[in-house]
Amino acid sequence: MTQFFIVNRFWHQQLVEVAFSQRGYDDEECLQMARLCDAATRNGIRTHNFLKALHLDTLFGSRVGGCVPGARIERRASRFSACEHWDANRKLGPSVGWKAIERCIELADIYGTGTVSVNNAWHYLWGGAYVLEAASKGYIAYTNCTAMLAEVAPFGGVFPTLGTNPHSWAFPTESIIGFPVLVDWATSAIAMGRAQQLARENQKLPPGVAVDAQGTITDDPNKVAALLPFGRHKGFGLGLINELFAGWIGGSVPTIRGRYGSQIPKGEKQSCAFYFQVIHPEAIQSANFAQGRSSEENVSSILKDILGHGNDQCLIPGQLEARMKQKSDEVQGLLFTQKEIEELNQIAKDCGLEITPLKDLEVCDF
Repeated sequence: MTQFFIVNRFWHQQLVEVAFSQRGYDDEECLQMARLCDAATRNGIRTHNFLKALHLDTLFGSRVGGCVPGARIERRASRFSACEHWDANRKLGPSVGWKAIERCIELADIYGTGTVSVNNAWHYLWGGAYVLEAASKGYIAYTNCTAMLAEVAPFGGVFPTLGTNPHSWAFPTESIIGFPVLVDWATSAIAMGRAQQLARENQKLPPGVAVDAQGTITDDPNKVAALLPFGRHKGFGLGLINELFAGWIGGSVPTIRGRYGSQIPKGEKQSCAFYFQVIHPEAIQSANFAQGRSSEENVSSILKDILGHGNDQCLIPGQLEARMKQKSDEVQGLLFTQKEIEELNQIAKDCGLEITPLKDLEVCDF
């Protein structure tokens, strides 16, 4: 159990919008960033909350030219009606991400499936937010992206040449089990945001997830030189998928992504690439389900079988996020640790906003 402080969602939204507005982002971009940060925190994704978003912008965003406030998306011509290719022109990632998933839904309603690939982008943070949006409306959705930096060593290596490269899938199962199935993970053994969170709270890394500058396994989050892929060769393969998608979309070599300076070859790009796909369930439905079941009854029977046979204590992917969201809704606020509140208050002070003293906040354990 962890003790959390309950933060007013409106105060949090105002803080996000003001902080990004002061960095030159337009009203729509600030609103979309606040929407993403709210979704991440509400679902318990502390590695990709507002603190992470602002940290990324400081290191790789508006202050170094990696992200361009107010940039406009260019939609490139395609001969495939269900597929679109966008050049984001280094626009704020969540602003692009929300637009892309919504466009995929529109395409899926027409063609059964819709894809949007995004070149020249800035990190969209938590991919799960976008696919959950589609699943909540009854669609199957998938996204992957290349991470801002190459921080993961390939299987058998020690030098980071891949991003943490998350994959996110969501399925419309809320009417069946009470929440959407959400398969969402970084392909590293631990997310870099998690390592940073552990460093912030003076905790050690789990064993075997990272190496130091000498290539030696370390449990000190302050000494991480490279993360390792989860599942050894399996995680490496999944992380490689993102780099290959990016290669066809238009992304450049991983080891210069997010890096700036005279050492970068002229004409190379340091931006990320995204891929989104939404599938209308009717587009893949069979007309011949066993025992005359409907499609929903069929999915329900599969999940019941998986969780049967003594497996009733099994956690379904997305269940922890659903529990955290339920808890946040019950307490009518967002949950943050003391360390996170202290950082939020410092940002609020820097932005000229009212701070939220710890003594004035209600607490809950979760």
